[in-house]
Amino acid sequence: MQDTDVVVMGAGAAGLMCALTAAGRGRRVVLLDHANKAGKKILMSGGGNCNFTNLYTEPANFLSQNPHFCKSALARYTQWDFIALVNKHAVPYHEKKLGQLFCDNKSIDILRLLLDECEAAGVQLLLNTSIEQIEREETSAHGAEGADVIERAKDIEGDGSAGGYRLQTTAGPMRCASLVVATGGLSIPTMGATGFGYQVARQFGHNVLPTRAGLVPFTITDQLKDLCTELTGTSVDCLVSCNGKSFRENILFTHRGLSGPAILQISSYWLPGQAVEINLMPDRDAADWLARQRDDRPNAELKTLLGEVFTKKMATLIAEQWFVSKPIKQYTHAELDQIATRLSAWQVVPAGTEGYRTAEVTLGGVDTREVSSKTMESLKSPGLYFVGEVLDVSGHLGGFNFQWAWASGHAAAQYV
Repeated sequence: MQDTDVVVMGAGAAGLMCALTAAGRGRRVVLLDHANKAGKKILMSGGGNCNFTNLYTEPANFLSQNPHFCKSALARYTQWDFIALVNKHAVPYHEKKLGQLFCDNKSIDILRLLLDECEAAGVQLLLNTSIEQIEREETSAHGAEGADVIERAKDIEGDGSAGGYRLQTTAGPMRCASLVVATGGLSIPTMGATGFGYQVARQFGHNVLPTRAGLVPFTITDQLKDLCTELTGTSVDCLVSCNGKSFRENILFTHRGLSGPAILQISSYWLPGQAVEINLMPDRDAADWLARQRDDRPNAELKTLLGEVFTKKMATLIAEQWFVSKPIKQYTHAELDQIATRLSAWQVVPAGTEGYRTAEVTLGGVDTREVSSKTMESLKSPGLYFVGEVLDVSGHLGGFNFQWAWASGHAAAQYV
């Protein structure tokens, strides 16, 4: 039986941060992961350049059924704190846009930074290690063998009721005073994502809110599929709206449907069957623009005029598929109004999303109303902590989910 103070389950962003910070406080920390490498999602993030935080992080950038939950952790470990850690390790980075910070080189720079900090703090990292069973132990169950762990547990809890957790793992049995669930969500299963964290939460009495894919491309199956297929690879600056939320970034046509930053952002707010509104001309009042073209260039064809706004191929396709392309003077005022509406408020009803296979985050998860926002500790089972994506906290695209991982991991590490 290996006795330790803290076992962290999951060597992703939140788990690594929690482990290195707790060990830096003098805690004995074992970090477990069933994968053969730590931080696999870190390595593939940001197109391999890791969008590790955002300069403009604030609670409004996060979705949760309990929207105030994230505020405490985000305030106590900010983007500036993580940037200071990046600077400490001399990792070169740049702002791409909208406050998004990326590595100049590769994501491995961020992973190496975290692993170096873990090693320096004395974290024991066990990869290829699965957890087969978890049991909660009351203080009296330990006996003399686990007295040291229990005394540490009492220090944390402040009374003699602390107990701890006994784990059966493929690396042997373990016992700890504090157990941290940092197993992530269901997104990108090829990276090893599973629902294990939700299983643990339920075992100890927690409610797990329904999960679904977030920050994920839409699939299109009706007549729009032909348009999307024809325009595969075309990117357009748009304003995309759904359920009272709007995002101004590019959309990308794909052979499966619609993707790109604006689509990924709005996907987290979309529900099946709902329409998504896309303004293809966000810098223009489409009706006024068409009226001016009619006055100034009455003989110009619609597809020619649209070709000055979009790519020639896209202009031709939408002019001929959505409307009948002809000289603009031949359209009635009512027809021009219809064209303007289609260009500024294109209504798309996605067939669905690409699901967890390509989703960047999992929406839903462990109900945060049953977790302390200060300590990340379970309100149901003392000594059990939840950090990162396993919780019902999901960020917007652009480095916010990493910042939640750093902040929540750091918060729990102060108390484990």
